[in-house]
Amino acid sequence: MNVMILTGAGQIGMAIARRMGFGMKIVIGDRNIENAERTANTLNNAGFDAVSVEMDLSSLRSVRNLIKTAESYGKIRMLVNAAGVSPSQAPIEAILKVDLYGTAVLLEEVGKVIAEGGTGITISSQSGHRMPALTPEEDELLATTPADELLGLDMLRPENIRDTLHAYQLAKRCNEKRVMAESVRWGQRGARINSISPGIIVTPLAIDEFNGPRGDFYRNMFEKCPAGRPGTADEVAGVAELLMSEKGAFITGSDFLIDGGATASYFYGPLRPAE
Repeated sequence: MNVMILTGAGQIGMAIARRMGFGMKIVIGDRNIENAERTANTLNNAGFDAVSVEMDLSSLRSVRNLIKTAESYGKIRMLVNAAGVSPSQAPIEAILKVDLYGTAVLLEEVGKVIAEGGTGITISSQSGHRMPALTPEEDELLATTPADELLGLDMLRPENIRDTLHAYQLAKRCNEKRVMAESVRWGQRGARINSISPGIIVTPLAIDEFNGPRGDFYRNMFEKCPAGRPGTADEVAGVAELLMSEKGAFITGSDFLIDGGATASYFYGPLRPAE
């Protein structure tokens, strides 16, 4: 049997699983096992074949256990990484451990076993596109430093990070660079890996942001972006479907920004910060 690993039992991950998980065993990992079970039940009641596993993305042992469970059902052919925490949900250290280190570990470990013809998607964020450019040397460090050494980099030490938003931006920039580097390794196995950077997508995580300390900022963002609205999980899943299907067979190591034009407006429109 072919297997999909889905990390993060939220709306975006489930929307992608519904597009791509038919005929596969879907192994859902989430830190909150109740969330994983709820998503598995929803998928099973819609005709899919899903099981839930308790999984902490910040733990190498937990990630390896998830992969081992997935391999017990068959060949891993798809990875959908939609796990993570937002700037309003966690302190700096947790954001770096989950969103940055955890994603790097997951891509490394799945990349060791992904089947030929396999594909992967990791959900990044528009935030990675907002941060000022890093030096080529810093980008290379984020892309290629072994995962177990990443948090030791000077640029990622908590004392060098301004706040949780800065930590989140660094994590998402790292996600994009890791996907580029991992696509080379995945390619050696005949597999592909890409990332998607959503903007404001209406999910429980986004609602936390709307109600958090930066709520006005986020509402202003989607009101002044060219699309004039937030996005939906299904719209993200539409991009994932392209990337994970044969129509995207020539696409790997890439990041796709899907934010209704908010980043464009940030640099060249009404969302541009006042100088």
